[in-house]
Amino acid sequence: GRRSSHGASLRSPHVSQSPREIDLVRRRNRHGTPMIRSNVNYSKPPRNADPARRHSSAMRALLAFGQSVWLDDLKRRMTRSGELANLIAKGLRGMTSNPSIFEHAIASGTDYDEDISRLIQSYPADRDVFEALAIEDVREAADVFRPVFEETRGADGFVSIEVSPALARDTQGSIAAARRLWHAVDRPNVMVKIPGTREGWPAIERCLTEGININITLLFSVEHYREVAEAYMRALEARLKSGQSIDRLASVASMFVSRIDSEVDRRLEGAGAASAALRGSVAIANARLTYAAFQEITHSDRWRALAKGGARVQRPLWASTGTKNPNYSDVRYVESLIGEDTITTIPPATLSAFEDHGTIERTLPGSPGETADVMAALAKRGIDFADVNRTLEDEAIQKFNTSLGNILGALARKRSAFESLLSRPPSGNA
Repeated sequence: GRRSSHGASLRSPHVSQSPREIDLVRRRNRHGTPMIRSNVNYSKPPRNADPARRHSSAMRALLAFGQSVWLDDLKRRMTRSGELANLIAKGLRGMTSNPSIFEHAIASGTDYDEDISRLIQSYPADRDVFEALAIEDVREAADVFRPVFEETRGADGFVSIEVSPALARDTQGSIAAARRLWHAVDRPNVMVKIPGTREGWPAIERCLTEGININITLLFSVEHYREVAEAYMRALEARLKSGQSIDRLASVASMFVSRIDSEVDRRLEGAGAASAALRGSVAIANARLTYAAFQEITHSDRWRALAKGGARVQRPLWASTGTKNPNYSDVRYVESLIGEDTITTIPPATLSAFEDHGTIERTLPGSPGETADVMAALAKRGIDFADVNRTLEDEAIQKFNTSLGNILGALARKRSAFESLLSRPPSGNA
């Protein structure tokens, strides 16, 4: 496999680059199609080149920079209509789900009604009905992604399913739920999402040690990123020590982005013109510091020893990339975090916008000095980023719990309606 810059042997999820590439220039002929200038020789993409000019989609162009795109969405209709297969053909490499995503999929519309009417006869608890629906959706999506998983030798092609947000502060409950979901879905290209809370750290390590692929979610700070990176390495070392393989174990660390700016910008309101430059910049700075920590870890002797045993890097995954502030570019958080050995999870609307007008160039690691200056300026203005982290973590857990409650409420209403229909006497009877 390809050797990365930090010594890890990677079964690359990225497209290979031919010594000879074509350069799609942005001129168009009278029919509106791109004109092609050939014979442009690139051994690899120049730092500021736009690979979208040489690839059929922005997703494939990002692969040329070492970044995989995962879709932040999952609906049964996507897997059964061929929509997901079409996105994969354009370069999509994975998919994530969470309670909010399932809320939109299940609580509205009728796509799930047939299965709900069947499941309520087997499961008296609505929570179990929801879990059965989610497992089936994730299993179906994983099967569609299976060729990607095989072609990349297990580097990409993953679908994520999350433990209940009610377990975010429950270590043992998270471990039990992750085990149950892992065995229920029963696909090698699935990741179980566990929040990166303090209570989640030992659960993450335990599950990884047992060979369960883990997507660590709800990360908002570099400090918490380092904790879960440490958990991953300890799990790898424990498996090696016990004679177990590590070359098929996969994990990603999901750092949330746009929510940070939403919270920091709120705290900067009324701080005067001197704080204006900080608005919309802290989330990207925090993510770039995370990437710097990732590079530091994967350049270490400790990591190199694990890489020799076949370990895969725990890629940073940029989550919450949809822009929430209408004053900012709708592709800001995708464009600003493009770099090798990363994943960007993109909601459908942001993906469409990025395919339409996103600028594709390497933007990681960025300037270390400028990144540090942003965080120092934030502290100078009296904003405690550790408190920002705690606030966002609590809000995210509450949001997902609310979504779960809405799902269960919708299922309860559907259960009542179906049971009412079943209890009615056949029409025409006296």
